[in-house]
Amino acid sequence: MSTNNLVQFHQNLNANVHDLCVDVCQAELAHVLELRRQRDAIDERLTEAEQAIRSALEAGASVQPGILSARLKITERRNVAWKVVCERELGEEYCRRVLAATRPDTYISLIVGA
Repeated sequence: MSTNNLVQFHQNLNANVHDLCVDVCQAELAHVLELRRQRDAIDERLTEAEQAIRSALEAGASVQPGILSARLKITERRNVAWKVVCERELGEEYCRRVLAATRPDTYISLIVGA
Protein backbone atom coordinates (compact mmCIF):
# COMPACT_ATOMS: atom_id res chain seq x y z
CA MET A 1 0.00 0.00 0.00
CA SER A 2 1.75 3.21 -1.12
CA THR A 3 1.56 6.52 0.69
CA ASN A 4 -0.15 8.03 -2.35
CA ASN A 5 -2.94 5.50 -2.04
CA LEU A 6 -3.31 6.07 1.70
CA VAL A 7 -3.77 9.82 1.90
CA GLN A 8 -4.93 12.35 -0.68
CA PHE A 9 -4.70 16.01 0.19
CA HIS A 10 -7.04 18.65 -1.13
CA GLN A 11 -5.32 20.69 -3.84
CA ASN A 12 -6.97 24.00 -3.06
CA LEU A 13 -4.57 26.05 -0.93
CA ASN A 14 -7.43 28.26 0.26
CA ALA A 15 -9.44 25.30 1.57
CA ASN A 16 -10.36 25.27 5.22
CA VAL A 17 -9.41 22.46 7.57
CA HIS A 18 -12.68 20.60 7.03
CA ASP A 19 -12.03 20.44 3.30
CA LEU A 20 -8.65 18.80 3.98
CA CYS A 21 -10.08 15.89 5.96
CA VAL A 22 -10.17 12.46 4.36
CA ASP A 23 -11.51 9.25 5.82
CA VAL A 24 -9.02 6.89 7.42
CA CYS A 25 -9.82 3.38 6.27
CA GLN A 26 -9.71 0.25 8.43
CA ALA A 27 -6.89 -1.18 6.30
CA GLU A 28 -4.67 1.78 7.25
CA LEU A 29 -5.40 1.25 10.94
CA ALA A 30 -4.77 -2.49 10.66
CA HIS A 31 -1.50 -1.76 8.83
CA VAL A 32 -0.36 0.54 11.67
CA LEU A 33 -1.20 -2.11 14.27
CA GLU A 34 0.68 -4.80 12.31
CA LEU A 35 3.75 -2.58 11.93
CA ARG A 36 3.68 -1.85 15.68
CA ARG A 37 3.44 -5.59 16.40
CA GLN A 38 6.44 -6.24 14.17
CA ARG A 39 8.38 -3.37 15.79
CA ASP A 40 7.66 -4.74 19.26
CA ALA A 41 8.85 -8.21 18.24
CA ILE A 42 12.05 -6.75 16.77
CA ASP A 43 12.55 -4.56 19.87
CA GLU A 44 12.29 -7.65 22.07
CA ARG A 45 14.86 -9.55 19.98
CA LEU A 46 17.15 -6.50 19.93
CA THR A 47 16.93 -6.11 23.71
CA GLU A 48 17.87 -9.76 24.19
CA ALA A 49 20.83 -9.49 21.79
CA GLU A 50 22.07 -6.27 23.42
CA GLN A 51 21.72 -7.77 26.89
CA ALA A 52 23.77 -10.80 25.88
CA ILE A 53 26.60 -8.58 24.61
CA ARG A 54 26.39 -6.33 27.65
CA SER A 55 26.55 -9.29 30.02
CA ALA A 56 29.56 -10.67 28.18
CA LEU A 57 31.41 -7.33 28.32
CA GLU A 58 30.54 -6.89 32.01
CA ALA A 59 32.00 -10.35 32.64
CA GLY A 60 35.25 -9.26 31.02
CA ALA A 61 34.87 -10.59 27.49
CA SER A 62 36.79 -8.88 24.72
CA VAL A 63 35.51 -8.01 21.27
CA GLN A 64 37.05 -9.77 18.28
CA PRO A 65 39.20 -7.50 16.11
CA GLY A 66 37.39 -6.11 13.07
CA ILE A 67 35.52 -3.12 11.76
CA LEU A 68 32.82 -3.32 14.45
CA SER A 69 33.36 -2.48 18.09
CA ALA A 70 31.42 -2.58 21.32
CA ARG A 71 32.04 -0.99 24.68
CA LEU A 72 30.12 -0.10 27.80
CA LYS A 73 29.51 3.59 28.32
CA ILE A 74 28.83 4.67 31.89
CA THR A 75 26.98 7.93 32.38
CA GLU A 76 26.25 9.47 35.76
CA ARG A 77 23.43 11.89 36.29
CA ARG A 78 22.18 13.71 39.32
CA ASN A 79 18.49 14.48 39.58
CA VAL A 80 17.73 17.31 41.97
CA ALA A 81 14.21 17.46 43.36
CA TRP A 82 13.82 21.11 42.29
CA LYS A 83 10.23 21.42 43.45
CA VAL A 84 11.17 20.42 47.00
CA VAL A 85 14.14 22.82 46.98
CA CYS A 86 11.98 25.65 45.63
CA GLU A 87 9.25 25.03 48.21
CA ARG A 88 11.80 24.96 51.01
CA GLU A 89 13.69 28.07 49.86
CA LEU A 90 10.89 30.23 48.40
CA GLY A 91 7.68 28.80 49.85
CA GLU A 92 4.88 26.62 48.58
CA GLU A 93 2.74 29.58 47.49
CA TYR A 94 5.48 30.88 45.20
CA CYS A 95 5.84 27.42 43.64
CA ARG A 96 2.07 27.19 43.08
CA ARG A 97 2.08 30.59 41.30
CA VAL A 98 5.02 29.60 39.09
CA LEU A 99 3.36 26.31 38.18
CA ALA A 100 0.05 28.02 37.44
CA ALA A 101 1.79 30.59 35.21
CA THR A 102 3.75 27.96 33.28
CA ARG A 103 2.25 26.90 29.97
CA PRO A 104 2.23 23.13 29.52
CA ASP A 105 4.02 21.43 26.66
CA THR A 106 1.59 19.75 24.30
CA TYR A 107 2.25 16.33 22.82
CA ILE A 108 0.06 14.60 20.28
CA SER A 109 0.18 10.84 19.88
CA LEU A 110 -1.74 8.53 17.63
CA ILE A 111 -3.76 5.90 19.52
CA VAL A 112 -4.88 2.98 17.37
CA GLY A 113 -6.55 -0.04 18.86
CA ALA A 114 -9.30 -2.57 18.58
